[in-house]
Amino acid sequence: MMLRIRSRDGLERVSVNDPNITVAQLKTLIQNQLQIPVHNQTLSTNQNLLLAKSPSDLVRFSDMADPNAMISALNIAHGSILFLAYEGERTVAGGPTINPAGSFGRKMTMDDLIAKQMRVTRQENPHCESVSFDRDCANAFQHYVNETLAFAVKRGGFMYGTVSEEGKVEVNFIYEPPQQGTEEILALFREPNEEKLVDAIAAVLGMRRVGFIFNQTITQDKKDYTLSNREVMQAAELHAESDLKEWVTAVVKLLVNEDGGADVHFEAFQMSDMCIRLFKEGWLDTEIGVDADPKLSKLKKDVVVGSKDVKEVDNDFFLVVVKIFDHMGPLSSAFPVENRATPATMRALKTHLDRTKNLPFVKRISDFHLLLFLARFLDLSSDVPALAECVQTQAAIPEGYQLLIESLANTS
Repeated sequence: MMLRIRSRDGLERVSVNDPNITVAQLKTLIQNQLQIPVHNQTLSTNQNLLLAKSPSDLVRFSDMADPNAMISALNIAHGSILFLAYEGERTVAGGPTINPAGSFGRKMTMDDLIAKQMRVTRQENPHCESVSFDRDCANAFQHYVNETLAFAVKRGGFMYGTVSEEGKVEVNFIYEPPQQGTEEILALFREPNEEKLVDAIAAVLGMRRVGFIFNQTITQDKKDYTLSNREVMQAAELHAESDLKEWVTAVVKLLVNEDGGADVHFEAFQMSDMCIRLFKEGWLDTEIGVDADPKLSKLKKDVVVGSKDVKEVDNDFFLVVVKIFDHMGPLSSAFPVENRATPATMRALKTHLDRTKNLPFVKRISDFHLLLFLARFLDLSSDVPALAECVQTQAAIPEGYQLLIESLANTS
């Protein structure tokens, strides 16, 4: 008979001439056919064996620990799948060589084929230790989504801040690119020149792009998923683009509380390393049909989840939860945010300056959205960096810049 053996190397087969053998004899066959020493083998009929991370975890799988037990007594028969964990490394022997298509003539061995097999497991720990949101910028985003959009359509933005050596992310402002949201889809109409300007202002402020935030709509709250397949795809794309290992994806939701009211709720994740790898290597199917189950991400080729070869993966397998905190950052978020339905104007600048007239001038302009607005009227190579540096160090604004900004405001 033939038994299928699933290990970290994939699915392999072992030929058994006599079904009435013991576990010890089966291990000897595995040693002879798969080149894994008997003393390194742990066998089980439980697929969770492949998730074991330490010798103490392996001890829990004792269903095949008795070397004298007959495999027939364990309901092992022709075609059964057994799970194998082993220590050390090995070379899969006897594999045929295959000439791949193409003109390079490189030979592909069985080792290469096995290496190409993707195994999707849950990632326990994020690369990001935690994420902390500046209260003003988080409130400015959720207030617009809640009060203006009523959580009826999606909205998103790039988060900017700092990353500590310990992997702690602080978010101090959110830049909202041009976009169009529906109940299910968030389409970003990105402006490369504007994003370069945003990155330049952030750099002078000692910050960088650290993640992406978006809201889910009230219609999505009725659906049984953490992130939809479209959201996973978009989050993976933006994460992969950044190449920042601490990149954070944040979600804002409206959840019904115990009293029947609704609370705004923030959640934070990292997309798993495997998710980013699948996206970068083109395994994720980017064509999402209207009838597709939003809880599942489709793949172009089979991957291994547990003991099964599948082309659909539960989105939760790709999410790694990140702890959330809040703080008071160095910037305010009181000035009108870019690319919203009502654009910022000179009148808005005058209103902002009048409202903050009792503060030092550097405090009055310590707002990313105001700096981005001013950048449309000032010299990008000198004026904008100079103002941003004053904000970063909280140094006094030179009188010439103060007069220039006030004169702009008075043109409204």
